[in-house]
Amino acid sequence: MTPSSKPDDDFPWWLVILALTGAFLFWQVATSEVYSAALAALSKGIWITIGVAVVAYLGACVMGLGLAVMSLSRHMILRQMARLYIEVMRGIPIIVLLLYVAFVLAPGLVWLANQVLEPLGLSPLRTRDVPLLYRAVIALMLAYSAFLAEVFRAGLQAVDKGQIEAAQALGLNGWQRFRHISFPQAFRMILPPLGNDFVAMVKDSSLVAVLGVTDVAQLAKVTAAGNFRYFETYNIAALIYLTMTITLSLILRRIEHRLRARTQP
Repeated sequence: MTPSSKPDDDFPWWLVILALTGAFLFWQVATSEVYSAALAALSKGIWITIGVAVVAYLGACVMGLGLAVMSLSRHMILRQMARLYIEVMRGIPIIVLLLYVAFVLAPGLVWLANQVLEPLGLSPLRTRDVPLLYRAVIALMLAYSAFLAEVFRAGLQAVDKGQIEAAQALGLNGWQRFRHISFPQAFRMILPPLGNDFVAMVKDSSLVAVLGVTDVAQLAKVTAAGNFRYFETYNIAALIYLTMTITLSLILRRIEHRLRARTQP
């Protein structure tokens, strides 16, 4: 069945419905003490949520790009190491990885560090010296690096091999070909999935609440447990996350349209 118009030309009725729902909730905040108190309590965790998402995503991008390059390497050992890491991280639920990094990996790294510090006469580290916030960021970084590695790999493989061969014929070395030919073209193609993964990271950052990190989700849980107004509190939590994710989605869609317009003749 062929649609009568392009999907991009559809009037965004979904956005109108969301805007009306959001307006109703904001009206509740303005007129209800319960909603306004919930917003005041949960808004304290917005910057933690944004900070966790941004730092973890940037780190995951760097790791993912390195893994993608390793997976396309001429050396079999590098390819196998990258594939092993990607498959393991993609197969472990993020919440399990969060708990593992927080309560297994972090204490293990502290123990290893103490094996070096104690013979040198330096003060030993304690596990509690590593904040749970840092452990949560590291866990999200490790998890998302595997998914982003596949995105980067697909983008790099989609670049026309003829252009790579032409650059090689001109005398460009591997780094120069990657910097000037492969990566710029791949980045334009993979920008939409990269944006989608960032939106997903903002949502998955709520999982750090299991470690007691005071983000929006954790504050919602604590606030609801204190006032027993679960309906109003979690409505506000959902409103905050929806506001962040919908705003990001609209910005990314706008950027995608601009890139598409530039590439079309």
